[in-house]
Amino acid sequence: MSAKVAIVTGASQGIGRSTAIRLARDFDSIVLVARHRANLDATASMVAQAGAKTLALDIDLSQPDAAQKVVDGALAAFGRIDALLNIAGAVPQIDLFDMTDEQWDAGLALKLHGARRLTVAAWPSLKETSGSVVLMSGNSALFPKAPYAAVGTINAAIVALAKAFSDRGITDGVQVNSVLPGPVMTGRRRSYLEHWAPLHDMTVEEATARFPVEAGIARYGTPEEIAELMAFLVSPAAKWMTGSTLRMDGGEVKSI
Repeated sequence: MSAKVAIVTGASQGIGRSTAIRLARDFDSIVLVARHRANLDATASMVAQAGAKTLALDIDLSQPDAAQKVVDGALAAFGRIDALLNIAGAVPQIDLFDMTDEQWDAGLALKLHGARRLTVAAWPSLKETSGSVVLMSGNSALFPKAPYAAVGTINAAIVALAKAFSDRGITDGVQVNSVLPGPVMTGRRRSYLEHWAPLHDMTVEEATARFPVEAGIARYGTPEEIAELMAFLVSPAAKWMTGSTLRMDGGEVKSI
């Protein structure tokens, strides 16, 4: 195993946790970042069992000083940064006309500005290692709708941000791409279905079965499947791929 170091945000659950565990095959050390200490410690144990050293940082990336704390911690512990995977960012699914300024600001602060600040803070180290960055967006970037306007708007901004970073990365030797997952069955999605089902006179099981049909897909994706794509993007096999936006959605997006 190489002595490379990856930072994974949103590592306490879902796609972030699965990505951190998957990267333990390819990276010697994984810096795990999330807000919830107990869940983060559980991830750290899983990553250690998979073979990588860990540093778990319970830091809220929506705070302006958080990014530098993460980078300083990673460099103090491991001395370098080879990959940054920006996965953190829960955005509330609230109708366009019901979203408050505070809810908009919270979504922007964590998913957009958190990723932006952390990428900027890690950039000097990534330049030294010819490293890689992945920013996670989502399919809603391609079809923002009123019931989840903030999700679509912020995800679209993430794609644009990744494209801008990749342009600078051509000069600086840093690879940057974005990923658009489709409907993935995570704990957050299960919680959403549990909230949504009774509002539509359905059981949770009925709501869970209905969504893939309405989305035109055969099934939900798994966090592990998205993690494999993340691992590919920060691997030597994908080194010439930069400025790309990759969808993994089971065919949800029907346009060319």
